[in-house]
Amino acid sequence: MAKLSRRQFLSETSSAIATAPFISTSATRARAQESRKLGFAICGLGRLSEGQIAPALTRTRHCRLAGLVTGTPAKAEAYMAKYGVPAGSVYSYDTMHRMADDPEIDVVYVVTPNALHAEHTIRAAAAGKHVFCEKPLEVSVERCQQMIDACRNAGRMLGTAYRCQYDPHHLECIRLVREQVFGAPFIIEAGFSIDVGDPDQWRLRRDLAGGGALMDVGIYALQATRYLTGEEPTVVSALETKSDPAKFAEVDESMIWTTQFPGGVVAHCSTSYKAGGIQNMRVNAERGWFELDPAFFYDGNHGRRSDGKEIRFPEIDLFAAEMDDFALCILEDRRSRVSGEEGLRDVRIMQAIYESVRIGAAVTLA
Repeated sequence: MAKLSRRQFLSETSSAIATAPFISTSATRARAQESRKLGFAICGLGRLSEGQIAPALTRTRHCRLAGLVTGTPAKAEAYMAKYGVPAGSVYSYDTMHRMADDPEIDVVYVVTPNALHAEHTIRAAAAGKHVFCEKPLEVSVERCQQMIDACRNAGRMLGTAYRCQYDPHHLECIRLVREQVFGAPFIIEAGFSIDVGDPDQWRLRRDLAGGGALMDVGIYALQATRYLTGEEPTVVSALETKSDPAKFAEVDESMIWTTQFPGGVVAHCSTSYKAGGIQNMRVNAERGWFELDPAFFYDGNHGRRSDGKEIRFPEIDLFAAEMDDFALCILEDRRSRVSGEEGLRDVRIMQAIYESVRIGAAVTLA
């Protein structure tokens, strides 16, 4: 098979991203672009929705903000005033079933705490709506499967909000691995940490978050190792540490884990709610290396290669890109690259990571 140029790879891999400079111009896409914009209802009006998702919807080509789901009327009032959402398309979590009679809403973007994703996804699917859900998809494999089944039974699509899969910098790293520009990869290093801040927030409650740093930001590193290798890990071994047992009594504070892949790649990953400055992704190969640092931010990601070249592309709105792609998947009746099944795979691996910590030994993945 002939190798693709960098531009060819980025064009083919991210053809659904309307804001990127490497867009496909197929007849199918041209017809889709003439279609009406799909109406998105945001379910959960927290900081991510306010700061990233709602503004991104104003920059999409195939989506529009058409509805709200919240338990806080004051927040709904602010969104209605700012974005012109009609009062008739504002719902509480208990009245989501009424969306079945709202033709303006096509997709529900679930942005509630992790352990509520299944509940809100199932309600949206029962109302006949497609669902795009923040990561992690849920807190257990069983709940993920319930979400997948609910959307499948309703004939609706389920997607997982993995924005890094739309970042040109990550797509370039995938290309470098696939084409073995530096030879076969051997060791991948990836990690992401944040200072979680407020000790009273839902992220530190197991009943709402399902886990701590791993579930929240470690999942970015885990995802990266999977889409870089194009494989699923076979063995995982993990350790957890806590410097503040009181604050992190219910969830993990800092974790490191190692995974082995069928092709021989070993990945070393880390995450933390306390240790600042972990934000990188690096591939060490036969004849060199390449890395992104920072790798997982909303913007500003960039990197370098061992041959001295930079990995740097024009910035795009990753939230707009992922929503536009999901809308096009619906309009073109094609499977999303970030399907519910993709979200489930990461949750299965994270459960194995937690099990490895619990038993103090490596866990083999089926």
